[in-house]
Amino acid sequence: MSFLPSTQPSNFYGDKVVRAAFVVALFGWGVGFYGPPVFLHAVLVRTDWSLSLVSAAVTFHFLFGAGVIACLPRIHRRFGIPAATTVGSLLLAAGVLGWATAIEPWQLFVAAMLTGGGWAPLGAAGINAIIAPWFVEKRPLALAKAYNGASVGGLVFSPTWAVLIDRAGFPATAIMVGLLMVAVVMFIATRVLARTPFAEGQVDGKMQINAPATPHFSEGAASVLRPVLWKERRFLTLAAAMSLGLFAQIGLIAQLFSLMAPSTGVRLAGGIMALATGCAMAGRFIMARLLSGRADRRRAAAASYAVQALGTILLWVAGPEHLPLFILGIVLFGLGIGNATSVPPVIAQTEFAPTDVARVVARIVALSQALYAFAPAVLAGLIVVGAGDGASLDSATGRYFAVIFALQTVAAACMLSGRTRPALP
Repeated sequence: MSFLPSTQPSNFYGDKVVRAAFVVALFGWGVGFYGPPVFLHAVLVRTDWSLSLVSAAVTFHFLFGAGVIACLPRIHRRFGIPAATTVGSLLLAAGVLGWATAIEPWQLFVAAMLTGGGWAPLGAAGINAIIAPWFVEKRPLALAKAYNGASVGGLVFSPTWAVLIDRAGFPATAIMVGLLMVAVVMFIATRVLARTPFAEGQVDGKMQINAPATPHFSEGAASVLRPVLWKERRFLTLAAAMSLGLFAQIGLIAQLFSLMAPSTGVRLAGGIMALATGCAMAGRFIMARLLSGRADRRRAAAASYAVQALGTILLWVAGPEHLPLFILGIVLFGLGIGNATSVPPVIAQTEFAPTDVARVVARIVALSQALYAFAPAVLAGLIVVGAGDGASLDSATGRYFAVIFALQTVAAACMLSGRTRPALP
C-alpha cells in the first residue's frame, strides 16, 4: 500500500512538496526522535557514565530543541525554509557524531544541543511550515501524509540504528547515517523546497494568480498580537491539550515494551509495538479524511484522545496475559498516536489568522516537547516508587495506567473547552 497516494492532479507541485516533507520527516524523527534512546544505550556501553547522566543528556536534547522550535518562525522568515532545513540536517548529523565520540560528559551535552537544535526544522513545526503554504482546504490530508514519514522513520531507523552500531560501531554509523541524511535533505531543500506556491500560482492544486489564497478560519480568528497570545483561551487550551496528550503518549510508549516483554516475549512485544505504529498511520488518514470537510476539528481531536483513553483502560484491565483484549487496547491507543501531532496544527489553521498560524504551531509544539521530555522519567517513577513502597507490581502499574488515562481525559476536556461558542441569533 502506498503511503503517499496523489493528493492533487499530477501537475500540482504541492504533491512533490508532500513527498519531500515525508522524507524530511523520516530522517527528522528517525534520527532526532527515535535515535536518542538508542544513543543512550550505545554511550552507556562505550563509557562508564551513569544512566542518570546520559538520560539527562537525552532530556536536554528535547528541551533545547523546544527552545529552537519556539524561534523557528523567525528563523524561517530570516533565512528561508530551504536554508533552515539544510542547516538543521547538518547540525543533527554533527550532533550524532558528537554522541558517538564524546569522551567527557560536557561534550555529550554539546552533542545533545546540536541534535536538539538540528531536529527542530525537521520536526513537527518544520513539516507544518513546509506544507502550509501549498495547502488550505486539503491541509489535513497533506499533513497526515507528510507526518507519516515520522512513523516510517521509527519503523526504519529504530532497528537500523541498533544493527549498524552493533556491526560497524557508533562513530562509523554516525558518519554513514549523517552523510546520507545531509545529502538527501540538502537535495530536497535546494531542488524542491526552494519553489513557492506564490511563484507557481498554485494552492491546493488551483491556480491563484491574482492573490494568495486565505484559508477558511472561524469567526473571531483575528490576528493575535504577540504579548496577547499567552492570554488567548484558544491558544492555551490547544497547547494544554497537545502537551498533556503527548506527555501521556510518550510516557506510555516508553514503558510499554518492558511491560509486555516478560509475558509475551521480546519478538511478540516488538511486533505489537510495530502494530501500534501502523495504527498511528491509519489513524492519521482516517482523521485527515474527516477533517478535509467542515468537521468540528476540536471535537474530532477530543474524540481521538477519548479513543486513546479507552485503549489505555483496556491495557490496564487486560494486561498482556489476556492478549486479544490487550491487542485491542494497543489498536485503540495506536489510532491516536499520529493525531496527537498532526491535528493541533490544522486546528490552529481554522482558529487563528493566517499570519499567526506558524507562530501558534511553533509555540504549541515547543511547549509539548518541553513537557514530554520528562514523561518517561516521571511516569516510570510511578512504577518504581510504587513498587518500592511495598505495593505489588500490579498495583504500581495500575497507578501508572490511571495517571495516563487521567491525562488523556483532561487533554480531551481542554480541547473541548476551547471551542468557540456560536453567536446568538
